[in-house]
Amino acid sequence: MRFIDAVTTGYQYQGFWGSLGDLIWWFLWVFVFVAYLFALFAVISDLFRDHELSGWWKAVWIIFLIFVPFLTLLVYLIARGNGMAKRGAAEANQIQAAQDAYIKSVATSASPSDEIAKAKGLLDSGTITQAEYDAIKAKALS
Repeated sequence: MRFIDAVTTGYQYQGFWGSLGDLIWWFLWVFVFVAYLFALFAVISDLFRDHELSGWWKAVWIIFLIFVPFLTLLVYLIARGNGMAKRGAAEANQIQAAQDAYIKSVATSASPSDEIAKAKGLLDSGTITQAEYDAIKAKALS
């Protein structure tokens, strides 16, 4: 009997999907890779968002991200992470303010004359009383 025959366990490899351990490792590495991509794109977007950093320093960071990606990513997150959070919050506030201004410009209320005309139509149809019409008119004019 050969030695290789004596140590063989009888387990035949079933391919990639045949082993639960291989599947777990595969999902772990996919998770790590996706997390790395998220961090990489966050750093790149922060580089372009930062107006205080000169173009040359941005180019240096990008070059280092290409040639030494993991180390550069960690150094960037440690050295500039606090400013990264502040720039992200400032951009979110700016977007919120622009959205609020747009909503206010689109959702303007009707003019007082339109409100009075609608109230007059309701009065003529008998839906509201004269006292309610006067209250609506006073509110529209104030």
